[in-house]
Amino acid sequence: MASDPERGQHGTNGTNGTPPSGKDARRARNGSGGGRSGGARGGTADHGGIPEERRPEEVRKPHPEEVRSAFTPPLGVPYPPLPEDESPTSEFALPQGLRPETHAEEEGSAFAPPGSTTGQTPLPGGYAFTPPHGVPLISLTKEAPWQDRMRTMLRMPIGERPVPERAERADETGPAVPRVLDLTLRIGEILLAGGEGAEDVEAAMFGVAHAYGLERVEPTVTFTLLSISYQPSLVDDPVTASRTVRRRGVDYTRLSAVFRLVDDITSEGITLEEAYRGLAEIRRNRHPYPSWALTLASGLLSGGASMLVGGGLLVFLAAAVGSMLGDRLAWLASGRGLPEFYQFVVAAMPPAAMGVAFGLVHANVQASAVITGGLFALIPGRALVAGVQDGLTGYYITASARLLEVGYLIVGIVVGVLTVLYFGLQLDPGLKRLSPQQSLAAYNVPVVQIIASMLLALAFCVLLQQERHTVLFATVNGGVAWVVYGALANVAHVNAVPATAIAAGLVGLFGQLLSRYRYASALPYVTAAIGPLLPGSATYFGLLNFAQGNMQDGLTSLIKAVSLALAIAVGVNLGSETARLFLRAPGAEEPGAGRRAAKRTRGF
Repeated sequence: MASDPERGQHGTNGTNGTPPSGKDARRARNGSGGGRSGGARGGTADHGGIPEERRPEEVRKPHPEEVRSAFTPPLGVPYPPLPEDESPTSEFALPQGLRPETHAEEEGSAFAPPGSTTGQTPLPGGYAFTPPHGVPLISLTKEAPWQDRMRTMLRMPIGERPVPERAERADETGPAVPRVLDLTLRIGEILLAGGEGAEDVEAAMFGVAHAYGLERVEPTVTFTLLSISYQPSLVDDPVTASRTVRRRGVDYTRLSAVFRLVDDITSEGITLEEAYRGLAEIRRNRHPYPSWALTLASGLLSGGASMLVGGGLLVFLAAAVGSMLGDRLAWLASGRGLPEFYQFVVAAMPPAAMGVAFGLVHANVQASAVITGGLFALIPGRALVAGVQDGLTGYYITASARLLEVGYLIVGIVVGVLTVLYFGLQLDPGLKRLSPQQSLAAYNVPVVQIIASMLLALAFCVLLQQERHTVLFATVNGGVAWVVYGALANVAHVNAVPATAIAAGLVGLFGQLLSRYRYASALPYVTAAIGPLLPGSATYFGLLNFAQGNMQDGLTSLIKAVSLALAIAVGVNLGSETARLFLRAPGAEEPGAGRRAAKRTRGF
């Protein structure tokens, strides 16, 4: 080939300084034409006819494969062979499945000495990708619940996440990005509407998208808005989709079905069409319990709560009737389109009216227990636990919105109960039966209280529309919670707040263990079990003191109620985190490969 003056001037094999191709580069470095380890150093490469030793150094440009860049493309950089006079010195270990194979004839070479690693992950086609902090030892096989597997990856930077391992089927041509994003948002909507924590919702969304081959995805969850963004590469435009949660309802049967669907997607590798069919079946399924069963469960819950604080058979019946009337009024208000705040107002009035009625007729009935039992069925413990959990895991916007919702619902309960108490005190200023000094904590009959706590948890399971095979575990968990609380508060004389936190911590621990064993959500095993620990009596006495004009005593009682509620929420979350702390992290072969947390800011 004739020599071109311009090519000889620029030292390239094309015009305008275009670098040589990959084959020419490898021939120039390793072949007989001037490679670093080749035999003929005096040979000339294709650089415009000028021998390499006679070319000026200021004119010679380094080959692109010799340039080390801090920027790594999403598909990796070319992975050239190491020269004989250099040895790999990376300090990062590779997963077992990604280490280069060492053949018998290579064991003594400098390229692959026994026990050494290269610090780069070889990919098909001679490419390599090395995250800035090394390759994490992550396994995506079904050896742990998908929540834990996806939490491990969710908090990683995008550049450190493992590549999806989904094997394409013969009938699949590749991920349909809009449909995958739509399926992901629909699954996240059901989970968020069912009361799942923001972290678990994001983990589910990330798991679904990752399972269908979308590697660079970022899900975002707030209280009413779900969004997900996918960017195929650094040079492509991102695709973003969002969905708004308009209505929220409690149905733990549907929640558990969605968890199983996500587990099938992330572990079994079902197709996109199969996932859509499964989601459609979940949406078409009716609630497992009819509305009359929910009303009856509401009455049993209030009756069990009244027995928990010392009520007898008549108190049980009165609390049950008042709660069922309140439930029916709330259903009527919901059918008329009234907001949830007013539904809680009308639902709190009948139990309070039953207690005031017993107090006015001076019946030999503990009227305070009737009102307290009615409050147990209304306190939004599920939303409170979810709000505190979101705050503890770093989702502060969602946590603030959930806690604000809890505040509005509690204000609705306060308005309903205070309205009835105010009119009752106007009719009879004495109302000795509703005296705040009538302490409910003095009642201590362990057998009756254990039975009442389990009945209360059973009724909560029905109200939460749980699957039947989870009811027994949640009921026993509620009984254990009350046994622990009673032993600490009544026998060991521990303060009510730490005793409640410890009992709730055990509830969260057992719930997390059961959920890991069954690859399901922990909410069905936890939410109903914390029912006996809800601060019904403290809330009632605070409202009664306000109605009687004792502002200081009322504020003290309400502060105690808030403290107990926060102790429940923190205890449940701490129990769940304890289960993850002491159990082996899924796929983590070395310390630090599990879920990453935010750094301590020291107040800055």
